[in-house]
Amino acid sequence: MTAARPPEAGLGRDERHAIIRDGIAVGLATGAYGISFGAISVAAGLTVSQTCVMSLLVFTGASQFALVGVIASGGTPFSGAVTALLLGTRNTLYGLRLAPLLQWRGWRRVVSAQLLMDESTAMSVNRSTSAAARVGFLSTGLAVFALWNLATLGGAVGGKALGDPRTYGLDAAVGGAFLALLWPRLSDRRNQLVAILAVALALSVVPVTAAGVPVLAAGLVAALIGAIARSPDPTEIPSRDQRDSGEHP
Repeated sequence: MTAARPPEAGLGRDERHAIIRDGIAVGLATGAYGISFGAISVAAGLTVSQTCVMSLLVFTGASQFALVGVIASGGTPFSGAVTALLLGTRNTLYGLRLAPLLQWRGWRRVVSAQLLMDESTAMSVNRSTSAAARVGFLSTGLAVFALWNLATLGGAVGGKALGDPRTYGLDAAVGGAFLALLWPRLSDRRNQLVAILAVALALSVVPVTAAGVPVLAAGLVAALIGAIARSPDPTEIPSRDQRDSGEHP
């Protein structure tokens, strides 16, 4: 039988304000990157409204960049959506970690799923109580959501006003932006191996497949190695239980 969770003391005003302040700071830093997505999305051929709706409903930076990257390279929206879905599956793991910590039920859990991302997870799992975790999750999630969507609109409108994106090199910015998202993950040898194999496979199938398929093939490399290794990504955010037990450095 699982032991009952001990009662928690109320969250102090100073602690609450400190968590909210940190969440807003993360939101400012992360949300500003939406300018790049907005400009790159219209450069890939999407309209301003399509770009903004994607940020509102998808709201997963890596997945959004992947989708417009596939479209920009001539792939179908379906292959782009599948690629985006593969990248977004990590949020499912985040949800499994946060559900017992946040302890939300019903509509609160459903609504909070829209704010589930790297930043809101990082600002939640390191809290000692559910009350603090909730404040960290909401302050960060809402800040990033609001600023990301505002920045997306600004970037999309600005990118549209520039005219032909090739004049300014924006057509090549998709790959650069996506590489910037992946670069921090390459500090571990296993991830470096995954990257090398994924690139090799993607390049080998480029001449014989349609646009967008090489990206999916590269994603399958990561899925296969992950299934074989059955060990966590060292660059992933550790759970509170892992840190408490010393299972994670």
